[in-house]
Amino acid sequence: MAELAAGARKVTVIGAGIVGVSCALNLIRQGFAVTIVDRLPPGEGCSKGNAGMFSSDSFVPLAMPGTLRQVPRWLIDPLGPLAIRWRHLPALLPFLVRFLAAARPSRVAAIADALAPLLAASPEQHLKLARGTAAERLIRCRGALYVYESERSMADDEPAWRLRRERGASPRRLTAGEIREREPALAPIYACGYFLPDLGQATEPMKLVKALAAAFLAAGGTILQREVRDLAIAAGRVARLITDGEPLDVDILVIAAGAWSGRLAARLGHPVPIEGERGYHVTIANPGVSLDVPVFAAGTMVIATPMDGGIRMAGTAEYGGLDAAPNPGRWRVLVRHAKRMLPAIDTSSISEWSNLRPTLPDSLPVIGRAPNFADVIFAFGHQHVGLTAGPKTGEIVADLVAGRAPNIDLRPFRVDRF
Repeated sequence: MAELAAGARKVTVIGAGIVGVSCALNLIRQGFAVTIVDRLPPGEGCSKGNAGMFSSDSFVPLAMPGTLRQVPRWLIDPLGPLAIRWRHLPALLPFLVRFLAAARPSRVAAIADALAPLLAASPEQHLKLARGTAAERLIRCRGALYVYESERSMADDEPAWRLRRERGASPRRLTAGEIREREPALAPIYACGYFLPDLGQATEPMKLVKALAAAFLAAGGTILQREVRDLAIAAGRVARLITDGEPLDVDILVIAAGAWSGRLAARLGHPVPIEGERGYHVTIANPGVSLDVPVFAAGTMVIATPMDGGIRMAGTAEYGGLDAAPNPGRWRVLVRHAKRMLPAIDTSSISEWSNLRPTLPDSLPVIGRAPNFADVIFAFGHQHVGLTAGPKTGEIVADLVAGRAPNIDLRPFRVDRF
């Protein structure tokens, strides 16, 4: 690792999730003095609860042609993947309008083209970032299954698979028998599917982030557990962070605070239509069955992932604002999905989690320099691909801080695109 250069400029990263820690670790390895600030310990926000997959093929946007037709069915289905808190609907409407506009075929292709280089070689990017750290043992690359209950359901999903194939993915089509041969614990309800060989997985996402954070500390970094409440702006720059502790002077600032980044961006004159998309998971300890790879039940949008602590069921989305409490019913839905996917599973020992994904209506994050503040860099809004894109985003941010041109086009990710 690079030693800190004498007089190195100081970088403050707001956010201790996979994106923020990836930024900080890349920066400190390049000789910058770096401090991470977050109200939670590393990895204990949104990064704690994801399904653990990182896939270079996850560039399919959340909004696709035909999404609008499916929304009513999802909302009335008690096992459906989508929920909206109706009190939040008036505030959500501008987001929904932009979301549906992003589902136009031409826009879908442009979004996929923008995301593809950001997600490219994600398993390799993770291994590169983790090399020589305790995080390395938490990464495995065995692929993943996408399964469907009918040929019609698979055909409905064909536009997404076409996007993947056109951008280099090589899914292997599977019959019902081949699915059961690969994963005998699955219920015999799946008629067809795909195996994607190039997907990686964190065997425990929170531990992965914590291991990377430990490597950051060992390299001389600083982590402060504080809540950032405001930005003090003076002479056209962010001079310090106002926190629930002492104010922190700022030289260069990276905003990677997930769903809460929108409030900070607005403070800098760049409001963005970011939503805290609440995700849920249950992790089933001692499940009595096993999976070799993650299995995505595409028709229900639920994923079952083998983790160090058991089998994790994840995949629901709920829109209710940043301050709404979790809905316990969503955890019960995931347990029901677990029993449907894996009939022999023992669900007597489960842990529950919920937190907010930072989601923008066009499925693209915000990455780049703040137009009005040369020493502020944005890195937020990664929706469902934060784990996948974290290491590459960290590499890009380090390039920007060092004055180098990143090797991908950042124009689709600009903060003022809305």
